[in-house]
Amino acid sequence: MKNCLECGEKIVGREDKKFCSDSCRNAYNNKINKDSTNYMRNINNKLRKNYRILSELNVEGKTKTTRAKLMSKGFDFEFFTSILHTKTGNTYYFLYDQGYMILENDYYMLVKKDI
Repeated sequence: MKNCLECGEKIVGREDKKFCSDSCRNAYNNKINKDSTNYMRNINNKLRKNYRILSELNVEGKTKTTRAKLMSKGFDFEFFTSILHTKTGNTYYFLYDQGYMILENDYYMLVKKDI
């Protein structure tokens, strides 16, 4: 007999089962997938907030906005997931598939990557 990975109860059913119930399976996976530290959780929250702001402002897939508008919504320019340097010398900062490029006079070009 096998025991549940979460609660240790004996498992009845299929031979390859690992959990005695859906609630044990969910509890086990939630423990594994939770952010392990407050530091990680805070960074992930900032990334999510930045992504949400870009998504709200960039409905069309490509648009222009100001630094003041981004900052008024709480955008934090220190947090992004990747940087793309183009052959033409432009630099884009991305949060997953949403990105921005710095333009002149505190303007920003918002773009969305085709995935």
